[in-house]
Amino acid sequence: VDLRMLTARRTDLVCDRVRAINRLRATLLEYFPALERAFDYSKNKAALTLLSEYQTPDRLRRLGATRLAAWLPKRGCRNSAAVAAAAVDAAHQQFTTLPAEPIGSTLVIRLAAEITAIDRDLGELDAQLTDRFRQHEAAEILLSVPGFGPVLAATLLANIGGNLNGFDTVDRLAAVAGLAPVPYDSGRISGNLHRPRRFNRRLLRTCYLAALSSLKNSPASRAFYDRKRREGKSHKQALIALARRRLTVIWALLRDRAHYQEPALAAA
Repeated sequence: VDLRMLTARRTDLVCDRVRAINRLRATLLEYFPALERAFDYSKNKAALTLLSEYQTPDRLRRLGATRLAAWLPKRGCRNSAAVAAAAVDAAHQQFTTLPAEPIGSTLVIRLAAEITAIDRDLGELDAQLTDRFRQHEAAEILLSVPGFGPVLAATLLANIGGNLNGFDTVDRLAAVAGLAPVPYDSGRISGNLHRPRRFNRRLLRTCYLAALSSLKNSPASRAFYDRKRREGKSHKQALIALARRRLTVIWALLRDRAHYQEPALAAA
């Protein structure tokens, strides 16, 4: 229950962050499009810090790249020289003051502060979530599976009820996760398989992301994925097939209380 509440809160925060970033970019487009193009505000902390004080072309030009590069490190920003150069270069691309600038710059300050606050809340929540997850009896088992970190593993446990008691077989678990196709046959048409209409979308997303992440450090997952691609499957179809295959492995590990071990042939 604790993991379910914490992961649900984290999902809300992530959605709020995406919404705020989209609104920030849309607002910048109204009066300073060059600065909107200059940074990826979902990843660049220095760009958000910059917007908290300097949001208009005129102020950035008057400040200059040198002073801006000295101002950013005092607020805990890295790569300040590159950020300052990109911001001042964007300011020199626009010498026209648009009518939306006064209201737009005020909104940008608020949105940048909102995103920064959400990032701070996410950091605190992730620490709390990780600490609570590691107290679960299946924590080390799931962390041994390639592709699973504390957040994805906690989300998996939260969406299956913490254990396998609610599922008779792994096929039932796969059906709940939307990884087991169901037949939609009609008359003489057979073999018409589709995803079930009702399934746990968060559980499906968790299995999909874990399968995608496992391609980087699991030779067995990479070999299975490559085989599916050679069979003519699309990237998405191959990942869903891999997620279904890995769900069987996870089921066996949780049932037997065993840690994952990479197959010797795949590792070779």
